[in-house]
Amino acid sequence: MDQHAAHERLTHEKLLAQHASGALKAQRLLLPEVVDLPPGQAVRLLEWKGALESLGLEIESFGGGSVLLRTMPMLLQGGDGVALLRDLSEELASDPDLVPGDSVALERRIDSVIARMACHGSIRAGRRLQREEMAALLRQMEQTPRANTCSHGRPTWLRLGRDELEKLFGRIR
Repeated sequence: MDQHAAHERLTHEKLLAQHASGALKAQRLLLPEVVDLPPGQAVRLLEWKGALESLGLEIESFGGGSVLLRTMPMLLQGGDGVALLRDLSEELASDPDLVPGDSVALERRIDSVIARMACHGSIRAGRRLQREEMAALLRQMEQTPRANTCSHGRPTWLRLGRDELEKLFGRIR
């Protein structure tokens, strides 16, 4: 199992459900994070300030090409807010079809935005999980739609039979 991909899918589905119900919970950061961006991207990101707030991301201008990140969704606690805002600003700047205030265009992209958020807020690959964490992750996957792939379409788990394992170890051809 790919723990990052699995947790990413779980986080994605929870964020989607909270967003759809209008109950996406945000948490104020103890220390706001300064995010330095190319000036055009900072302006573009700030044009979407209201939409980002509905996703639990409260930002404000911090001069020049910088924005201040004040809140993050509670589900992304411990996630990398700076990297998330950089990715989102690149995505918003690169899509000429997105016009600030066009909620229909943004709604079409909301799954992609939430996928990025889920990725940045998920367990990192290679992190050692405790047995209880592993069991909880597996139980949650059993009850989550689309749990076989992460938000980007990669598999969250693979099943290898004896023949496949023996081929990998050069025992049979």
